[in-house]
This record gives sequence, structure tokens and C-alpha cells, in this order.
Amino acid sequence: MSRSRPTRFRRTVTAFAALALAAGGLLATGTPASAALPVTIAASTARTYLSELTVADESHASTYERSLFPTWITISGTCDTRETIIERDGTGVVTNSACTATSGKWTSPYDGVTTTDASTFDIDHLVPLSEAWDSGAWAWTTAQRQAYANDVTRPQLLAVSASSNRSKGDDDPAEWLPQTSYQCTYARAWVQVKHYYGLTVDSAEKSALYGVLDNC
Repeated sequence: MSRSRPTRFRRTVTAFAALALAAGGLLATGTPASAALPVTIAASTARTYLSELTVADESHASTYERSLFPTWITISGTCDTRETIIERDGTGVVTNSACTATSGKWTSPYDGVTTTDASTFDIDHLVPLSEAWDSGAWAWTTAQRQAYANDVTRPQLLAVSASSNRSKGDDDPAEWLPQTSYQCTYARAWVQVKHYYGLTVDSAEKSALYGVLDNC
């Protein structure tokens, strides 16, 4: 969804020629929810990366549309992006020939909600698509935005409760954070994604991230 927050000028987006959607970075099925994300950077590295991010106001917020970031795509075999993350983030996950999870258990790292019905969980873009758009993705090609929206290699996608995903919406860390026990992981992942994709941060977002990272 779109939002009415201050617009942010982007820095020059780094080249994406080497961007891959390979699923090789996935963790094995059955990994606990607390370790579901691909390995995140250390807090010290996150603080360094954060200091290097360009601080700027948002830009082009009024032109954002969800369809500008195509999802979901086939990752491997019959498994699309959502199915890949559902399988990765659960415990005891069993899937059918269409890669749909038929059983398993999932715990949302945002709020601790647990389910045995994967269809009740959302796949969250940790750095929201709208946030990426306002931070520089407005200048990307559709192919680059598709790669971002389906990135299973960076710590960008995770299975969460629908209620926590709705609560977060398109907010950045100055406006929303997950439960306290997950905030350090969340902030490190947020900075890692923004650094990798050459996205900007606004001043309130940067301050909020430092506030979390300084306590990691």
C-alpha cells in the first residue's frame, strides 16, 4: 500500500548486473523461526553500513504502485517465492507436489504468534516495497524491482503473522518495530538490505536504527 510520508531523494542506485535470485542461500527446512532469515551482519557492521547510507527525504511516494514490484516468481522446481519462504521458516514442514505446505508449524518473529496453518501467515518484505520505492527504487527497471521483491538470498523476506504484517504496513523503524527480542535482528537486516541495494534513509529512520543497534 502507499503512504503519505515525507518524500526522499534517492542516491544513485548501484548496478544490479550481478543480482541473482538463486535459492542456494536458503536454510534447510525445519530451521526455527528465530533463525529463519539468511545470516545477518553483525551489529558493529550494521552501524558502519548505516553511517555510510545517504540521508535524504523520500521521493516519488505518490507514484508508488504495488504492481511495480512483481511477485511471486518461481524459485526452484514448482516452488514460488512465497512457498520457498514458508518451507524455510517452518518446522516439520511437509509439502505436496505443487510445493504447497500441507503441515508444519510456524512462529512469527514479529510477535510470537504460532500457527499450524501456513495460509494464515504473510510473507513480509522486511524493507517494504513502498519504502524501497521512496528510497530509490523508483528509478529501477521492472526487472530490478522484481529481483528485490523476490530476494531469498538477503535477509529481506520472512513468514510472519498477518496481524503483525498489517500492523507494520509500510512503516520504517522510526514508526514500527517488532517485539523487543527481535529488534536487534530486524535492525541489522534492515540496514543490510538498504546497504546492499544502495537505498537511502531519512533522518528519523537513521536515528531509530542507531537506537536499536547501540543496544545490540
